[in-house]
Amino acid sequence: MPKALLAYYLAFLVLGFVWPSLRIWFRQRINPFVLSFKDDAHGVVSKSFSLVTIGLLCALIAALRCPPEAFGPLIWAESATLRMAGWTFLGTSSLAMFVAQAQMGRAWRIGFDQGARPELMTGGLFSRSRNPIFLSMRVNLIGLFLVWPNAVTLAALLLGEVMLQAQVRMEETYLSEKLGDEYATYLRQTPRWL
Repeated sequence: MPKALLAYYLAFLVLGFVWPSLRIWFRQRINPFVLSFKDDAHGVVSKSFSLVTIGLLCALIAALRCPPEAFGPLIWAESATLRMAGWTFLGTSSLAMFVAQAQMGRAWRIGFDQGARPELMTGGLFSRSRNPIFLSMRVNLIGLFLVWPNAVTLAALLLGEVMLQAQVRMEETYLSEKLGDEYATYLRQTPRWL
């Protein structure tokens, strides 16, 4: 299981973050990584996302050599049905995230670009959810937990949920400040998640 999950997450990171970033850089010479690492709310969330991602990758690499007991298996959550549901969540969430990123096109960023006026996405998946990428990330963490139920993936799920909730609210404040009435209308018409 850890080998398959490690392969999945490496592909997920490359296709979901590295490739879109390189595409924007080479096409527009824009750095899409605009994360803040200051000592403010944005910085705390940015650092936390980085730590959780690195922590999960380290856990998956360690799982190749360590016994399953080292990760605090949660026997009550282990079943073939839940594992299959987890893989389905992982695949579906990845596909939804890639589609949403493609729909954002050149506007896709990781973080808040304070120096630019953001483009408001309202079509495609963004007509159903204001945050389809973050929603996909939430579903992805649930899928990871269902596929590999242990204390590490449960902690990642819980931390990820807190970070994503904080990130979305900071983004809503940022977009409200930058886009005003246009964003206020979108807020009324489209749900935060689904």
